[in-house]
Amino acid sequence: MRRLIKYLVYLAVLAAIGLVGYAYVGPWFGADFRAPSTEVRKPVVLNAD
Repeated sequence: MRRLIKYLVYLAVLAAIGLVGYAYVGPWFGADFRAPSTEVRKPVVLNAD
């Protein structure tokens, strides 16, 4: 049981390193992480009586 937990911890650490690495290296391979920058305007109707 202890070995299983140890391997799961190693796997979690490797996954975290991989995620951080992908965040840094991803834009070089065409991944775009920026949010869309379009302006959205919607009218707001207030029902004040």
